[in-house]
Amino acid sequence: MYKNEGKTTTDKPVLIISGGLLLSFVVLAIIDLSMVESWINTSFAFSAKYFGAYWELLLLANFVIGIILAFTKYGNVRLGKKDKPENGYYRWIAMILCTLLASGGVFWAAAEPMMHFIANPPLFDDNSSTMAGVSPALAQSFFHWGFLAWAILGTLATIVLMYLHYHKGYPMKPRGMLYPLFGEKIFKKNSIIGSAADIISIVAVAAGTMGPIGFLGLQLGYGLHSLFDIPNTLTTNIIVVSVLIVIAAISVATGVDRGIQFLSRMNVGLVVLLALGVLMLGPTLFIINMFVSAEGFHIQNMLTMALYQGDQGWLGGWTIFFWGWFLGYGPMMAIFIARISRGRTIRELVIAVSIIAPLVTNFWFTVVGGTGIKAELDVPGSISGPLAEGGMPAVVMAIMDSLPLGFFLAVGFLLVTLVFVSTTVDSISYTVAVSLTGTDHPSRLIRVFWVLIFGLMSIMLLAIGENSVSAIQNSIVVTAVPVSIIMLPTLWGAVQVARKLAVEQNIVMASKSKK
Repeated sequence: MYKNEGKTTTDKPVLIISGGLLLSFVVLAIIDLSMVESWINTSFAFSAKYFGAYWELLLLANFVIGIILAFTKYGNVRLGKKDKPENGYYRWIAMILCTLLASGGVFWAAAEPMMHFIANPPLFDDNSSTMAGVSPALAQSFFHWGFLAWAILGTLATIVLMYLHYHKGYPMKPRGMLYPLFGEKIFKKNSIIGSAADIISIVAVAAGTMGPIGFLGLQLGYGLHSLFDIPNTLTTNIIVVSVLIVIAAISVATGVDRGIQFLSRMNVGLVVLLALGVLMLGPTLFIINMFVSAEGFHIQNMLTMALYQGDQGWLGGWTIFFWGWFLGYGPMMAIFIARISRGRTIRELVIAVSIIAPLVTNFWFTVVGGTGIKAELDVPGSISGPLAEGGMPAVVMAIMDSLPLGFFLAVGFLLVTLVFVSTTVDSISYTVAVSLTGTDHPSRLIRVFWVLIFGLMSIMLLAIGENSVSAIQNSIVVTAVPVSIIMLPTLWGAVQVARKLAVEQNIVMASKSKK
């Protein structure tokens, strides 16, 4: 067994290189933003063309292997060297939900179903803007934010990392996902491959966090202007970002067991209230019927959507973009879910992350996006018009305008967005701190430090211009190329872990398990 000797220290080379790369991006964007955009676009096109099919197979295999483990005898394996879970079920699910749902919780939930409705995805019959096109539109959104997307964030990789840290005593770092390939030498201080894995994972998730902070700052600025006539200026956007950073800093300073879980539970509670409000005030039967219909359509066509290789332009703009985005988040989300899942079985973990969380997300997308689709069916142009003119934030406002008490619902959506982004920032900052120290209890100072770094860099990007925000958000798809290679060994590593722990916990006989 590996033992961490002495005091926990920050991995300074990883900190300096990852921080330096992020700072270099901001400096280059200040010097020549068009050059940075050109490089990102070229790299994105290369990534989508040559790695798109691999990403599709990786996410599908990750989901399938997780489900097989969960529903066999190996599902009884308990993780984290604890007999009972540290967190209650609701608290645990709430913290899980605030990982991926925070990224698409409001604006994508409103806009993506509408985009697929007015222009049906190419792999289905073209029934755009008609009743027959509703299920395909919702199903495509379900696919992008559903089973496969959630599974890559916290199933097989989480199983491997929990085993290495809690059962074997290795540091909690992204490099642990390469353990099935390299063994314990991946954790040596002079391991270039190990350090590279940590650096790549930190840069990827930082890019994927700073982009949404800036992006959602812009969306909230639009919403405040629409509702309260507050000028939608750079100053407003900076104030919005500053507020959410303060919330995130307070949350992460109080730790996972207090601040982060409290904020997560509060946000899930707000989402439930909003969903009930829209359900009662909106087209209730349409939402329920379309959720059932679209989920059936989704499950029936999931394999086709998962392996689709037709329209490469559409694929790069949608499925491959999302897969790259979620892969970029993968290592850090796996660490976060590992930290909050001690004492859970493999079956509980997989069901929560790969089934419950996706179904909740899909229903939320139906409540928000389905309401918009119904309004568009009743009055063509009522939602698609604002979408064309003002983008995603305009869709949310238009949908709320179509409902009774729309003003109050819109205010609720803005509040949920603010808290959602804060929960993303606090959990990501926590996991970056974990990756740099190797312990699941990093110091308060380093946790808060990363919140402030994300906030300051996001403000700098906003000051440069909106294009810089989208550029760094798109760069996560480029970093997803090496991250997807780092995550590959978890496909068989998780199976090996399940077998070893099943023998240790007397779930299977040693003679029946391949060591």
